Amino acid sequence: MAPPYFDIESPDFAIKSEQVYAAREQSWYARTNYGLAVLRYDETSRLLKHPKLRQGSVSWPAHNGVIEGPFAGWWASWVLNKEGEEHHRLRRLMNPAFSPRLIGGLVPRFQALANELIDGFAEPGRCEFMAEFAAPYAARVIAIMLGLPEEEWPVIAAESAAIGLAMGITLRTELPRIEQALARLYAYADDLIAARRREPREDFVTALVRAHDEGGPGGAGGKLSDDELRDGLVLLIFGGFDTTRNQLGLAMQTFMANQDQWRLLAAHPELGKQAVEEVMRVNPTVTWVTREALEDFTFEGLDIAAGTTVHLFSQAAGTDPRAFPDRGFDIRAERKPHFGFGGGAHHCLGHFVARSDMSEALPLLARRLTDPRPGGQAQWLPDSGNTGPVSLPIEFTPAP
Repeated sequence: MAPPYFDIESPDFAIKSEQVYAAREQSWYARTNYGLAVLRYDETSRLLKHPKLRQGSVSWPAHNGVIEGPFAGWWASWVLNKEGEEHHRLRRLMNPAFSPRLIGGLVPRFQALANELIDGFAEPGRCEFMAEFAAPYAARVIAIMLGLPEEEWPVIAAESAAIGLAMGITLRTELPRIEQALARLYAYADDLIAARRREPREDFVTALVRAHDEGGPGGAGGKLSDDELRDGLVLLIFGGFDTTRNQLGLAMQTFMANQDQWRLLAAHPELGKQAVEEVMRVNPTVTWVTREALEDFTFEGLDIAAGTTVHLFSQAAGTDPRAFPDRGFDIRAERKPHFGFGGGAHHCLGHFVARSDMSEALPLLARRLTDPRPGGQAQWLPDSGNTGPVSLPIEFTPAP
């Protein structure tokens, strides 16, 4: 029997759809106009770490006809898109900026910020969740981490959101807007680097500047180049905002459909970390993880040619009934690892940041916004690549 086929460029295609779930029952993979799509948990888990696959997103701009220019150059610079010793070198140099010690000291600020934003909702009992909470929370968390004035969060939010359009299938048409935003964040990063050289602090930017000036711990492992420092900082600003904002909106969507779990989280805020993991299993913003075949090989009887793009559908894998017989959403359940942060050598460098800020925000929201429900028509990014709400009006009962 021929495997299923998806036209993932079609505006009608959605990863979180019955079409994909039905295909998952028919076959562990589907063919697409971009290559292969892997649909089940076990095969996704094994292919994430397969030695004959490399990180595949490096080819994403070329897939969309973007092979030169500022955006193509910045994309190619990502640590995510490097391999072998170059990848390990960049991770070693950037790791100190993501230390749990730096993040742990910011937790009270995250909590205070969440309460401040809820207090500031324009109307009692309703809000536009993305504009009034998710976007300012994600952007101000980045400002706190980088030691920026928090009132500058709209710059971070607007430019990062524009660059986030590159993660979807409309990349080619949105390229002028994306490159304009990239230029603005480059200028912002240059000013920030110069300021930390003048006045070092105990923050992320100073740690990256030290990796540029001194190299790794004790001067080992080389140094970040000028371009690597600036490119890495822009990636940190963009990545820290875009995925957190989207994932908070998807979390609210998920909990509105599971009110018993929202009440449970309100009563047991210590479940915040598990709530983040469960949301990212069933409703991740990163709906696929991309790999590319380095050479010809055979997997589960399928011949995969060198150069083939392999999309690992993280949401389909995370809800695969073979791995999760209880298909329900339960923040108390013990689960296998999800793929919302990728996996293998390319596991997301900033995962600890995202987990920390969201695990503080969600319990506070649950305690203060009881019985959340849709409050109007939401708008959504395409349900492929990186997805999430553009707007999400909700109504709720304010907690006493």
